[in-house]
Amino acid sequence: MGISGLVSVVVPNYNTGPALRLCLEALLAQTYENMEILLADDCSTDDSVEVARALGVTVVSTGANSGAATARNTGAEHARGEFIMFIDADVAMRPDAVTRAVGLMRENERIGALCGTYGPEPLIPDGPVETYRCLHQHYWFTEQEGRIGTVHTAILMIRAEVFRAVGPFNTTLRHTEDGDYADRLTARYESHSSNAVRGAHDHDDSLRTIFRKVFHRTRLHVPLYLRQGSLPGGFATGPRAGAAVAALGAVLCVPLIVLSPLWAVAALGLLAGSILGDRGLYAFVLDRKGLGFTLFFAGVHHLVNCAIALAGGIGLLQWIVSPRFRRLYDRSGTAARP
Repeated sequence: MGISGLVSVVVPNYNTGPALRLCLEALLAQTYENMEILLADDCSTDDSVEVARALGVTVVSTGANSGAATARNTGAEHARGEFIMFIDADVAMRPDAVTRAVGLMRENERIGALCGTYGPEPLIPDGPVETYRCLHQHYWFTEQEGRIGTVHTAILMIRAEVFRAVGPFNTTLRHTEDGDYADRLTARYESHSSNAVRGAHDHDDSLRTIFRKVFHRTRLHVPLYLRQGSLPGGFATGPRAGAAVAALGAVLCVPLIVLSPLWAVAALGLLAGSILGDRGLYAFVLDRKGLGFTLFFAGVHHLVNCAIALAGGIGLLQWIVSPRFRRLYDRSGTAARP
C-alpha cells in the first residue's frame, strides 16, 4: 500500500548529462513536501551518481546497464510511498507539479495513473531540430486532456497499489515498454493526462536520433496495435497514421513521374493529404513561430512521417513472417527482444 501521502519520485537515469542536475533541482524545489527522491541509475559512466549524492538524493543501481524499464523497476522496488512518480532524468518539473498530481489523484479515485505534459520550450535549447521536436511533442501531448488510452512514462504518477497489481515494466522491451505497460494498466484502471502537471524536457537535437527512435518505436508497436485492433490515441491516431502513409506515398510517386505526368498529380495530392492530416499541428507552429520556421518544421515533419510509415510497413511484414515478432507482447513477458 505504501506510506499514506508519501510520493516516491523515481528518476531512471543513464548518462543524462547537464539535464540531470536541472531535473533533481526542480524536484527538490517542489511545493509538495512529503516526498522521497530515488535516482535509479543504470550504471552511468558519467558523473550522474556524484551529482545526485551531492544534492542529497538517494541513489539505487540496476547493477548492470539494462535499459529504462529495469531502472524504473529498480526504483519502484525501493519506493515506500502511496504514490510512485516516474520522472525522466531530462525533465525538470514545475514547482507545483507533484502537488497538482497528488490533488488530481485524490479527487478521482478511479485514476490509476496520471501523465503530465511538456512545455513548448526545451529545457536546454540546442537548435532548430530540438525546437521542432519540442513543439511537436508539446502539441500532441497537451491535446489529450482527461482520460487517455495509453501512458507517458516521462512524467507518470501511479498509485503504488496499482503498480504492484499491474506488475513491473517488461525489461525485454527497450523501445516500447511504455506501450506494453499502458496495455496492461488500461485493461484494469483509468489512465489520465493533465496539462496542469507540466515539465520542461531536454529533447533530442539530432535528426538521426529522432529518426532512429520513431522508426524503432513504430516498428515494435505494430504487434501490440494489431492485437488491440485499434490505435491508442495521442501520437498514434488514424489521421496521423494516414498523414504518415500519405507522406511516404508522395515520395514514392516522384520517381514514377518519368512514366506519366499523372504521377506528379498523385504526389501532390498525397502531399496535400499529409499536410491536411496534421493541419492543427502546422497551424499551432505557424501561430507560435511564424512562416519561416513553419516551413522548416514542415520539411522535418514530412521526413519523420516518412520514417513512421516505412517503419509501420516493415513492422507489418515482420508480423506476417515472424511468429516470434507476433509474440513480442505475450502476457508472460518472456518473448525475446527481436
